[in-house]
Amino acid sequence: MSEYRERTTGEVKSQGEWRSAFPNMSLPRVWTSNVCDAMNIDPVLASPAATTTAYQTSARDGVEQNANGDWVERYVAKDMFSDYTDEDGVSHTKSEQETAYQSTLDARTAEGHRTTRNKLLADTDWTQMNDSPLSNENKTAWATYRNELRNLPDDDAWPNLSEEDWPVQP
Repeated sequence: MSEYRERTTGEVKSQGEWRSAFPNMSLPRVWTSNVCDAMNIDPVLASPAATTTAYQTSARDGVEQNANGDWVERYVAKDMFSDYTDEDGVSHTKSEQETAYQSTLDARTAEGHRTTRNKLLADTDWTQMNDSPLSNENKTAWATYRNELRNLPDDDAWPNLSEEDWPVQP
């Protein structure tokens, strides 16, 4: 969605809103600098979102001029949590909320890893059957791999595992 800034008032509107503001003016599909000059507006260019931490979000906060004099979207990093007191008079700290949020993220990650691990175990059940075509040496290697899969929740990095933390199939 294209946005434009009115040069005098600083008001920002979408192209559709500007078209509605000029109902008696026939406007081309593509707005060149000549069209913008006639309407006394400047285009607002897209810009990257603000850099954030794990407990922040990037929020649009108007427009600003960049070093080239172009108008661009302005984004700021906003904290997801803050200290507050609920209607029952109970105080909640930012730190408590961040801890609870991280616990929720960790639980979701752990659930996903357990699902992946259980699928890998199910996919390799055949390696431990009596009628498996594998040699005893290969069966032992697969048994070791499967044991390493079962022990993943005991890993120090659990549930935030990297690729290197996962065992490699024999």
